[in-house]
Amino acid sequence: MSATDNVTAAGAPTRGRPRTGRVGHLQRPGSTQVLETSAGSEVRRSMLPSGLRVITERIPSVRSASVGLWVQVGSRDERPEVAGAAHYLEHLLFKGTSRRSAAAIAEEIDAVGGELNAFTAKEHTCYYAHVLDEDLPLAVDLVSDVVFEALCGPRDFETERGVVLEEIAMRDDDAEDLLHDAFIEALFGGHALGRPVLGTEKSIQDMQRDNLYSFYKKRYTLPRMVFSVAGNIEHTHVMRLVRKAVGDRLAREGSAVPPRAGRARIAGARKLVLHTDDTEQAHLMLGMRGLDRHDERRFALNVLNAAVGGGMSSRLFQEVRERRGLAYQVYSSVGLYADTGTFAVYAGCQPDRLGETAGVIREVLVDVAKGGLPEAEVARGKGQLRGALVLGLEDTSSRMSRIGKSELNYGDHLSVEDTLARIDAVTSEEVALLARDLLRRPVAAAVVGPYDHADDLPDQVHEVIA
Repeated sequence: MSATDNVTAAGAPTRGRPRTGRVGHLQRPGSTQVLETSAGSEVRRSMLPSGLRVITERIPSVRSASVGLWVQVGSRDERPEVAGAAHYLEHLLFKGTSRRSAAAIAEEIDAVGGELNAFTAKEHTCYYAHVLDEDLPLAVDLVSDVVFEALCGPRDFETERGVVLEEIAMRDDDAEDLLHDAFIEALFGGHALGRPVLGTEKSIQDMQRDNLYSFYKKRYTLPRMVFSVAGNIEHTHVMRLVRKAVGDRLAREGSAVPPRAGRARIAGARKLVLHTDDTEQAHLMLGMRGLDRHDERRFALNVLNAAVGGGMSSRLFQEVRERRGLAYQVYSSVGLYADTGTFAVYAGCQPDRLGETAGVIREVLVDVAKGGLPEAEVARGKGQLRGALVLGLEDTSSRMSRIGKSELNYGDHLSVEDTLARIDAVTSEEVALLARDLLRRPVAAAVVGPYDHADDLPDQVHEVIA
């Protein structure tokens, strides 16, 4: 074994914050840790001297492999004048490298029946591939080639400008997608989190190739990256493939960037954003700033969310749809960022029923804030989370995403069993205390529908945010 394959066992898992000796960005350069072993599966993490982390989950019972290269760069890292740069760049990197044209990239992945794609979020970008286990070398090479060797030529830059503008137009035609961006704007105002990941039509029209290329070279560095691979793979084989694909870049020493943290300073929130649109339905989203992802109450938050608006037995579904027939779709959702979060409720209804719908949602949230949730509802919420977690990890793509995001966001690995135990440990008292805090926070709202002015909205909508 080489120095980088020197394997050590991690400390025993404990409840709460990242375990001593397990924190990824603090792991000794050139070492490998075993983070989990269970039922034939194994999770390992290697820290390379360059600052790049490689984390794998071996699942010998499958015949596929999923590869992800996670970059701690998202839309919140952009200056206002280059809003949408991270997403624009994600598009551009697939347009050709020093070794492959865009057509060749597509042909090679199609020839093995695989998938190659990427997505951009507020705080990270991920480039990923899903292939048969025997095609793992191709997947690692393709993902690395796209991320590290993209040409970003002027002609391709202009081509993708049009594609991104079309994507913005598609977003504007989808009332629910538009509503989500409007709600985030209402909640976070001028903060970077309040800007849409896609950018705006103006920011994309004004984007300059040199600015985007500079963003690429400054931000896409190995210390900001995590390679995650899951499937019928061996960690040592993955390491050989990564070293070959990343090449000479690994010779540059660097320290891994720690997970984001801090406290968001948010000013200028608008409380209410209206997008006038001639839709058949009125679309409403309301909510408040929630917990950050490092908050130990996040497990109680997920239970609260499941019970309030996560399924057909939830408070919101029963009160808004089943008892009153006000909306076909109603649900709550949670967003966790490094230094803040969101708790939101969505409903789509007939325009003349928007006021009543907003009023009922408000009643439900006020009632839960005052009285918490009974044991039966908490138990159903926990059961829903347990089932969704386990069923959602039935494929290698989900496993790859789970270990990659966890490493990037927490610098730690929490096994499925540990996560289930954290969910089971949540009590109705913890949920009640959290509801009392969270659901009494200032409310922001967004509406997409046939209303010319905010004054045209029903009084109940204004009362919710008062």
